[in-house]
Amino acid sequence: QVWLVESGGASVQAGTSLRLSCGASRGSISTHCMGWFRQGPGKELERVATITMDGATSYADSVKGRFTASEDSAKDTLYLQMNSLKPEDTAMYYCAAYRSGMVSSCYNGHQYYKYWGQGTQVTVSS
Repeated sequence: QVWLVESGGASVQAGTSLRLSCGASRGSISTHCMGWFRQGPGKELERVATITMDGATSYADSVKGRFTASEDSAKDTLYLQMNSLKPEDTAMYYCAAYRSGMVSSCYNGHQYYKYWGQGTQVTVSS
C-alpha cells in the first residue's frame, strides 16, 4: 500500500503559475502508475495527467501545453507544474496511484487508481 500526500495548493490570479507536489510513502512511485486528477465545483472527477513507470506523460486536452507532470523517483515525489492558470482550473487536485505490471502505459480512468491522497485546493480568480 502506498500513502500519498499532496501539497502546494493555493488561491492565485489567472495567468500565474503554481506547482503541486505529491509525496509517496510506504511504497515507491517507480512501481506504480501515477496520475493527477481534479474535481471542480459541481463537476465530475477528471484526469489531468498520468506518468508511466518509464516516465512517459500524457495530459488531458484542457491542460496540454500549460501543465507539466514530473517525478523525482529518488524522493518518491510527483509534481504538477501548472502555468497560465485559468479560472476553470479551480478544483481540488488529487494524486493517485495503482500498482501496474505495464511499464510503458497507464490507464486514464480514475476507477483504476487504488491509492489516493487527500487533495489540495487550487483556486484561480480572474
